[in-house]
Amino acid sequence: MNVVERFFDYIGRDTASDENNPACPSTEGQRAFGAALVQQMQEIGIEDARMDEHAYVYGSIPGNTDGPCIGLIAHMDTVHDAPVLPMNARIVKAYDGCDVALNDAGDVLSVAQFPDLVKYKGQDLIVTDGKTILGADDKAGIAEILTACERLIGDPSIKHAKIAIAFTPDEEIGRGADLFDVKGFGAEYAYTVDGGEVGGIEYENFNAASGKLVVHGVNIHPGSAKHKMKSAMLIANEFIGLLPATETPATTEGYEGFFHLVHMQGEVEQAQLDYIIRDHDKTKFEARKQLFLDAAAFLNRKYGEGTCEASVQDSYLNMREMLEDKLHIVARAEEAMRTCGVEPYTEPIRGGTDGSRLSFMGLPCPNISTGGMNAHGRHECISVQSMEKMVDVLVALMRA
Repeated sequence: MNVVERFFDYIGRDTASDENNPACPSTEGQRAFGAALVQQMQEIGIEDARMDEHAYVYGSIPGNTDGPCIGLIAHMDTVHDAPVLPMNARIVKAYDGCDVALNDAGDVLSVAQFPDLVKYKGQDLIVTDGKTILGADDKAGIAEILTACERLIGDPSIKHAKIAIAFTPDEEIGRGADLFDVKGFGAEYAYTVDGGEVGGIEYENFNAASGKLVVHGVNIHPGSAKHKMKSAMLIANEFIGLLPATETPATTEGYEGFFHLVHMQGEVEQAQLDYIIRDHDKTKFEARKQLFLDAAAFLNRKYGEGTCEASVQDSYLNMREMLEDKLHIVARAEEAMRTCGVEPYTEPIRGGTDGSRLSFMGLPCPNISTGGMNAHGRHECISVQSMEKMVDVLVALMRA
């Protein structure tokens, strides 16, 4: 199979992860996908391809020359924020640079909303019907890795050291590195193939934490509620107002951090707010976590101790801390891209990858592009030429 055929095979599989299930993998669709990948890996000549009990998929290609073992990693799951199936993806041949109609209901891939689309005029765009995500994050990465590996195995003239391959479950819910076998993987360093437009190389990401607020209220008949009712929903709303309104994902960019309210539910007696807290700067990150707790403490002083229960839990840290003295790894990726006619660029990740956790676990692991755009939504797309170019880049990256 070529990279496009692989990609269409993969996106037809429902591998959305489930943050409410503590098991690993959190969904059986990921395990089924992992088993299919093992079979495909064996078919192209990766003889030690295997999947462990937690649906982590591993394999390797023996080297034919000396050099450090390099790893390539992608994740199998997709976000659960939008449907995965029924998948009705298609290729828009020779994209004309205008809006793309996704369905008969009027949904479009809009140049006004996504101006970077014009860069792909003349290329072949893969889009959905606007009712599901595409799943290029990160099934494009898997398709590119395996296509590059097949080319490497099929051409003994390409000199390379040992190559380690891994596909992880549950990355989208922050658990992709939890049970990763760094020692068994055996790479000196690795790259997650989980980025955006072709050319991107990322070696710094947000420091990340999750914040949870539970508000306990008092309910009573509204006709006799004066000085007695304590609405948990209104207090939760007051908490929202204590955090900076201009420091949300929709109002920030680059290195700017934010508080992101991702879920809320409530009644008069109890309400709950779930946040993610992000900042690239470690000092600012600690201050954000403290502000979250201080806002709850203020409301407890106002409404009575125990009204608000606030907790903050770290998710991952900025991998730049672990990579600053290992930038030759980044330089290797830049050289591979230039070899393939791609001008590399670096930018901070406004999120995280498995690589951030893995770097702190002893496996230096920057992130490189897949070519995908508009991840995590129904307007997700990718160009055929971007995927083909990334296969070339990965072969160049593995070449000794």
